[in-house]
This record gives sequence, structure tokens and C-alpha cells, in this order.
Amino acid sequence: MPAANISSTAAEIGIDPRYLVHFGTDKAKVSLDALIGRPQRGKLILVSAITPTPAGEGKTTVSIGLAQGLRKIGASAALALRQPSMGPVFGRKGGATGGGLSRVEPSNSINLHFTGDFHAITSAHNLLSSVIDNHLFTNNGTSLLRPERVLWKRVLDMNDRALRHISISRGKNEVARTSGFDITAASEVMAILCLSESLADLRARLNRIVVGFDENGKPVFAKQFRVTGALLALLKDALQPNLVRSMEGVPAFLHGGPFANIAHGCNSVLATRMALAHADYAVTEAGFAFDLGGEKFMGIKCRQSGLAPAAIVIVATVRALKMHGGVALSDLTKDDVPAVERGLENLAAHLDSARQFQRPVLVAVNRFNSDHDDEIEAVHRFCKTAGVPCATADVFGRGGDGAIDLAHMVVSAVAGETPALPQLYADADPVEKKLHAIATRIYGARGVVLTDHAKAHLASFESAGLGHLPICMAKTQNSLSNDPAKLGRPRDFDITVRDFEIANGAGFLVALTGQMLRMPALPKVPAAERIEVDEAGNISGI
Repeated sequence: MPAANISSTAAEIGIDPRYLVHFGTDKAKVSLDALIGRPQRGKLILVSAITPTPAGEGKTTVSIGLAQGLRKIGASAALALRQPSMGPVFGRKGGATGGGLSRVEPSNSINLHFTGDFHAITSAHNLLSSVIDNHLFTNNGTSLLRPERVLWKRVLDMNDRALRHISISRGKNEVARTSGFDITAASEVMAILCLSESLADLRARLNRIVVGFDENGKPVFAKQFRVTGALLALLKDALQPNLVRSMEGVPAFLHGGPFANIAHGCNSVLATRMALAHADYAVTEAGFAFDLGGEKFMGIKCRQSGLAPAAIVIVATVRALKMHGGVALSDLTKDDVPAVERGLENLAAHLDSARQFQRPVLVAVNRFNSDHDDEIEAVHRFCKTAGVPCATADVFGRGGDGAIDLAHMVVSAVAGETPALPQLYADADPVEKKLHAIATRIYGARGVVLTDHAKAHLASFESAGLGHLPICMAKTQNSLSNDPAKLGRPRDFDITVRDFEIANGAGFLVALTGQMLRMPALPKVPAAERIEVDEAGNISGI
């Protein structure tokens, strides 16, 4: 297909050409000035999902298909989506720009370097890392920051298990210590960028990053290293949302990419505001299933920004339901209605969680070629009994035409006023009460258990005045529990928090559960092995 002209896409939704910074003809950054004087007129539609198979259930594909379906029925729609991380692109999942006839373009560029935002975030994060170690070297023995209490690591936008634990500063007269790398999607700078509302807000959040503690247990902040200006210089352009378009011409603001299993899992607040200001319906998504991305969308992104979705769409697939019904991954293409029916317990759990936020909840069955009609019908029967609107979304194979029923359902569901968004817990609640609310009301757990290590770490944060923040749960995406082997709808389990990390600039406290790692690894056969470039420079295999 011919490359899209991004100038015409911007003009269609009323963005003046002077607000665009072009990266070729098919992508551009949009100045924050484009928001001045533009009311947030749109209805926000959140797309989430059931607990996925390892390959994912096509939540991005359905989001794009839904926006295209809205356009097909004559509605004004825009997308607000996350940018892919190159870790999964070269790792297990491959690209993350949708699929089939529901993609955003230019997909290869988006999946790789795009407009350089991830590089800017990586550079800013690592500049602060370098300054911290330089401070320890030049103030050896006199620094208030204790080397063993430095929290700030380094980041890389790649899956590399060898960098999880490293020894640094081993040279003569240097302050040797242990550290490690996280993936860029887990960087606090990524979360900060995605939650910032302006350059001034970005500055304030960078200043209050806690990089470690002194010998008295008091927090040491990034502002004490006097490099916030340099960090802003690296990030000022990255703060501007990126504009591309779907295959059917729907404007798409792609910006930011925190993972939902180790961070808050949502695209930037500014990209969401851009979509709301320039369309009647803004379709956005939150990472993984509702227990991870959906809860954090409500409890972190909406809590901080005041945004509120008008409706929630839960994506279900027959193959994921069969997996939760006990079918092996190798047998997911076989017709098995009883397994689908058993797996519907997982869908029911996510519907129960989503309903707590008191807005319309709908189900989209993302159709795969391997699905059988009787299996899809089983999902529709369940939804009808549960009183939940349900539509089959054949968006991979048919694009917007495959989401027309879903689009009509969404328009009908959000026809009234969007109510105020309730929260699971109050800002002033103790940390353990917040954890209990998430674990019991979203995961279906009996309660929460803190290890002695987690208790000690939490006590140090609370004594430093950092215990008031909302919670960001780092938990496996493969189960509602923190045990990835427990599929379906686990019952009679506890959530064990083994440690805490502070993200004071982003404005949340990270609770680490299970074996969650902030630097993923490559699989035995990484997706990188199937990527090729021909003599004309065309990339294939992503």
C-alpha cells in the first residue's frame, strides 16, 4: 500500500501544520501547543482483555479494528496507543502494531526506532546513572549517598538476561558496587514521561526521583545532582506525542511504552488528551489483561490525570479460553466447546473486576482463522446470560468491516454522561490496605502476605515519607494469581509481595510479586531469527 501522508491525516482532525514535526511523510510529532484551546470533547474507550496466552490475544489489533469500525459507521475516532519495545519485537512476541487489516503504519518503523523516543528515555535514564557513579567516585568517603543503598540502575531497550546483575566501578580508587539493567519499558523515566502533562510537570517529576538513601535512611533525590536541565534537553522532543495512522486512515497517537506486568502499562496522558481533543471517540488500551493494565489504568493513570473511560471493552479469544479450560497450547486449534466453557471462568473474573468501576463493560471476541463457530457461539451464550453486550470482532481479516457490530455497541453504551470514576482505595489508605484491595477485588485472592524483606523495605520507605503513593503491582501476566501455572480463575490463594521499589517521580510504589523480573530474557528461539532485509532495503519478519 502507498505510504500515508501524515499531513493530510493531521488536517482531517484539525491539527494545524505548524504543530507538526515531520519524520518523513508518514509520521510526525505533534507540538503540545495543539492542545491549547481544544476541549477534551471525546469519549474515552478503554480496551483490555482476559488473561492471555504467551502470544497475546490481539488487544492492539482489536483497538485498531474498533477505531476503524467507528469510522465505518460515520463516527469521528482516533487511537491512543503505546509504542512497541524492541525487547519483545526481537524476543517472544514480535511486533506490536496490530495485525492483518488492523495495523498502524509504518509498522516496521514503529516497531524499531520510530521517532527515537525510547532512545531518548534510555539516554536520559543512563545519564543520571552515570552522574550518580561519578558523584560516588569524586566524593569517595564523603558522599551522603551510600553506595550500597543506590536504587537507580541502568536501562536498555532489549531483552538481555546477562545484564540483570552486574558489578560496576571495579577500577582503581573507584567505588565498587553491584547493580544491574532494567529494560527501558520498566524505567521510571518512561513512566514519568507517560504521566507528565507538560514540560514543567516533567521537570518536577524528574527532580523528585529517589535514586537512593543516605546513611541516616533519608532519601536522596535526583534534583541534588543538578542535571535535571540536561535530562530535559534529552526528553523535551520525546514528550511530544507521535502521530501515525491505521491502514484505513484512522489517526493514531502512539506515545510511550511501559509494560503492564512491571510498570503501569498505558500510553502517555498527553497522547490520550490529543485523541480526546481531536475526535468524538478515543480508543485506547492498557497492557495485558484487566488485572494488570486495566487496574493500573484506573488506579494510576486516571487517578493522577483525572481521565475516565466511558466504557470498557474486554477482548476474549477462543484459544485463550481453551487454554484456561485445560487445553495444551499445541492443541488450541482443535474444536473443543467444553474447554471454552470451562475457560469462561477467566472471562467472568475480569468482567467482575471491570464492573467495579461502574461503567458499561462489553466483550469483543477477537476471531482467529482457527476458531470454530460453535466455540464462538458458546462465548456469546455466556455473555447473554451474564447480561454483557458481546460482538465478534473479525478485525484481522476484515479490518473496520469486521468491527461494525462492536462499534455500534460502543456508541450505544456511551450515549449518556460519563460518571465519576470510583477507586479501589483512597490515597491516604495504608499500603497494606491498598494491596489488600487490589488483591481481593481484582485478583480474587484471600489476601496479601509480605515477606520480611518486603516489610523492612516498606518500613524504610514509610519512614522516609514515601508510603502515601498508589500501588503499581509487578505480577505475572499469565495468571490472576502470582503463580503463572494457575490458569482459569484461581481461588483460595494469597498474593505474596517479596519486595518494594519506589517510583517517586512517576508517583507510585511498585510491589514486586512472584518471580517478576524488570529485565526480560530472550526465548530459546527469538523472533529476531526470522527478521530479514532484502536488497531493496525492505524489512520482513516482524
